[in-house]
Amino acid sequence: MFKKILIANRGEIALRVIRACRELGVQTVAVYSEADRESLHVRFADDDVCIGPPPSRESYLRIPRIIAAAEITGADAIHPGYGFLAENAEFAEICAASNLTFIGPTAEQIQIMGNKASARKAMSDVGVPIVPGTPGPVDDSDSALEFAKSIGFPVIIKASAGGGGKGMRVARDADDFARSFQLARSEALSAFGNGDVYVEKYLERPRHIEFQIMGDKYGNVIHLGERDCSVQRRHQKLIEEAPSPAVTPALRESMGTAAVAGAKAINYVGAGTIEMLLDADGSYYFMEMNTRIQVEHPVTEMITGEDLVKEQIRVAAGEKLSVKTLPSLRGHVIECRVNAEDPGRNFQPSPGKITAFHPPGGPGVRLDSHVYAGYTVPPYYDSLLAKVICQGRDRAEAIARMRVALESFVVEGVTTTIPFLARVMQNDRFMRGDVDTKFLEREPELFRDLRETP
Repeated sequence: MFKKILIANRGEIALRVIRACRELGVQTVAVYSEADRESLHVRFADDDVCIGPPPSRESYLRIPRIIAAAEITGADAIHPGYGFLAENAEFAEICAASNLTFIGPTAEQIQIMGNKASARKAMSDVGVPIVPGTPGPVDDSDSALEFAKSIGFPVIIKASAGGGGKGMRVARDADDFARSFQLARSEALSAFGNGDVYVEKYLERPRHIEFQIMGDKYGNVIHLGERDCSVQRRHQKLIEEAPSPAVTPALRESMGTAAVAGAKAINYVGAGTIEMLLDADGSYYFMEMNTRIQVEHPVTEMITGEDLVKEQIRVAAGEKLSVKTLPSLRGHVIECRVNAEDPGRNFQPSPGKITAFHPPGGPGVRLDSHVYAGYTVPPYYDSLLAKVICQGRDRAEAIARMRVALESFVVEGVTTTIPFLARVMQNDRFMRGDVDTKFLEREPELFRDLRETP
């Protein structure tokens, strides 16, 4: 086991890793920007190093500063969390070259799955269903249009190196294609420094289903069930749950087997997710793989009873997987992401000082947060304040507990998504489990008069 782990991240995920390390008897190092000097991850770590000014490009994305912080504090491993450098193959490579264990997959695995075209090929080669699309990036708009006609409109043009909804455009007919193609390429180049795009069939009302994967260095790979992440805005997840209301035991077996086969194809090590689209007719297709721990990992932890972060660390230290098969799923779990954003103004960020903070509690309620009364939400980073995770004997009880938790969750001083999330919990279609990735677009009343009590 490692002696000291540096956490190359901030916020609630940094605290989550610190807790796991404490349980394992491992010391921790927090790195922080000047904006995060008063953050809880700095307070609770055994050691801490300031790595630069507030902008992430000057601090949390500065690889040499993070490596130097590890060396001067005597860390022997680095946990990247999610976001920032978590899926940066160069960072994983530099860690290895610096005799630091990167707690995650290898640089090569990150590289293969980080490029959508090579990821699709890797999955297709082992028989994992993929959405019909070009086998790789396409440069020429005319040939791309001919391909689009062959698979039928609508199609979606996606950045090969993309993520977070950037560099994605839907073309509904041939007349719309050339413009969408150029816009996607321009956005991809601007966001990722890579203008490569590919074309695939656009599914109108799919669910977003992801399978939690865990692999060790001995060729063992398992899945720990699915999470339904269909409630999204601009391709960003807001609510996640397990099990999915749309996944039967037989479908779980089929999709889970495909997910494991895909991960085994690249000898995957560590925690990751195979992301799939589930169509209304029960067909499913590989979308992408996230080669890191996910924001929504507590959903799987609560429904399986497994600690994914500790397992990540153990696997990176050379241990075999402690769990061999999917454990029995315990009831139903829902997670809501609480952000400092204004849903009534297109989720505009709302940084500022938190003047009051009262967390929810009660049976089956978990809160992962780095926030406290007096904390200032900086404008430089993702606006996630907390994750509320509720477990019930069934989906109805999980929803009821989430309603009560959100009603009792007090955050003052900044605008949050709490009233909006509370409304979703009372929405008829959501309560029936009738959701897909366009759910919010079809429910405009969720956004009306949000400043009133939901």
